[in-house]
Amino acid sequence: MTPAIRIQSAPFDPAREAALIEDGRRDIGAVVTFTGLCRDEDGALAALELEHYPGMAEAEIARAAEEALSRWPLQALTIIHRHGRILPGERIVLVVAAARHRGEAFAAAEFLMDYLKTRAPFWKKEHRTDGSVGDWVEAKAKDDAAAERWSK
Repeated sequence: MTPAIRIQSAPFDPAREAALIEDGRRDIGAVVTFTGLCRDEDGALAALELEHYPGMAEAEIARAAEEALSRWPLQALTIIHRHGRILPGERIVLVVAAARHRGEAFAAAEFLMDYLKTRAPFWKKEHRTDGSVGDWVEAKAKDDAAAERWSK
């Protein structure tokens, strides 16, 4: 099974992506989708600017997808991550994991989101409603701690 991995500036439709995986399949018992949204930081965020290193980002996400496939028997996997200017409320990331059983699909989706949050080569800069531009967003210790559990 080859995972579908896309890095794009265009919006995506989570329901459509899940339907593409489910269509005509009788071997799937669970489809777990995770959609990450751009959060408005108490009305202070005008937009989030996401940059990535083309080629490297896809390769790194593919490595994480292969690790997920080696840990859990997935029937299908889609990972989409956007780049560019993202407004509050817009979708940033999607993971769709399909398996015979829900536990495998949930675990794989959670593993991949922890990876994407902490190790995928994306850089985020905040643009504020007051017109100022923030620094590049630093990783959070709680995200690192969440990801650390997968290395045990």
